Amino acid sequence: MKAIAISTSPKLATVRSKSQEPIDPDPSRTGEITAVASSGAGAAARETIVERTKAKAEGVRLEDADIVVSGGRGLGGPEGFELVEELAGALGGAVGASRAACDLGWYPPSKQVGLTGKTVSPDLYVAVAISGASQHWAGMAGSKNVVAINKDPDANMVKSARFAVVGDYKQVLPALVKAVNKLRS
Repeated sequence: MKAIAISTSPKLATVRSKSQEPIDPDPSRTGEITAVASSGAGAAARETIVERTKAKAEGVRLEDADIVVSGGRGLGGPEGFELVEELAGALGGAVGASRAACDLGWYPPSKQVGLTGKTVSPDLYVAVAISGASQHWAGMAGSKNVVAINKDPDANMVKSARFAVVGDYKQVLPALVKAVNKLRS
């Protein structure tokens, strides 16, 4: 455990969800919560909420999944996610996406894995056509086993993954889905 001392006041620390293993509860620890008004009593908010939308929840939450299969810009378009979803279904996992794929509108932003998305720490993380930028690794670095499927042998994801398949995902994923289904039956 790393100790950090804060010398300013107020003291505030935040921890990104799923970024660390929780420590055991210690009933001897206590704390005090103090409400602090912002810029004087009754200060007006500078933000206005225009709309709230809820993402439709289906299956296992991305953050809680034991297996995550994510797709990236290398899929070439939203249709590539059909194979990613098929593999995730065969493995009983959840589907994620890189920021690039979400920014392009190929997959919902609620499924983004990375520094500005969800943090996941599954037993198995399969990165399909994802280059492996540091921002993406920040969201999946807690994964126990990482498998990269990419046609670029020099991609960061391929170099850093525990296992890598260098090849076109359009050929690799159907064969992998077939093999997983055969093993499950």
